[in-house]
Parts: sequence; C-alpha cells; structure tokens
Amino acid sequence: MIPAMIPALTALYAGLLALVYLAITAWVVRVRMQQKVYAGDDGDPVMANAMRLHANFAEYVPLLLVLMLLAEMQGAPALALHVLGAGLLLGRIMHALGMARLPHRAPLRGGGALLTFLALFFAGAANIAHALF
Repeated sequence: MIPAMIPALTALYAGLLALVYLAITAWVVRVRMQQKVYAGDDGDPVMANAMRLHANFAEYVPLLLVLMLLAEMQGAPALALHVLGAGLLLGRIMHALGMARLPHRAPLRGGGALLTFLALFFAGAANIAHALF
C-alpha cells in the first residue's frame, strides 16, 4: 500500500492563517463592544469597516488554500508553495492592518490586496497549467 501524501505545507499556512482569522475575529468582537453594536452594523461606519475586513479575509483565504492544496497534491515544488503561502499570509496581515483604522492606511491595505491577488493569480495559473499539461 502506498502511503497517502500529507499536504504539510498547505497545513502549515492554513494553521497560521487560522490564527490570523482568530485575531481578526477577536478584534471585531472588541469593536462590537466598543461601538455597542451587537448585530449587523447598525449603520455604524466603524462596525461596517470591521465586518468588511473580517469578511474580506473569509472570502479570499479559503479559495487560496484550496488552490495551494491542489498544487501541493500535484507535486508543486516546496519553494513555490512557501512563496504562495507566505505571500498570502503577509498579504492578509498587511490588508487587515491597513483596514483596521479609519481612514484606512492605503499602502498596507493596497499592498496586502496586491499580494493576495498575486497569490491567487499564480496559484490559479499553476493549477490550470498542471491540468492542461
């Protein structure tokens, strides 16, 4: 019997990103308490911003982790997976720090978004290339 491949690199970045998500979630709860908004955003721009930061993370990270997992299962080089994972991790941290205050810190927010988009592009392209060739 051939042992199943364990996707250790994707697991590493999934774990690290889960910790970042937990920190963002705790921050959103703190904003809720400070703003006294216990459901939705109640029209409060600070709460709406916190909710968007949280949702933005939840929108991008799962797809990227799936793409990383598929790439790792197809034998992507460890260096490529580390570049994708580290780029995603750094990008999401930068983006969160850039959005955590109003007004946003544009260089952090934009730089984080760019790193995320680059990771998404390269992970998607790598999976397409492997499927076709």
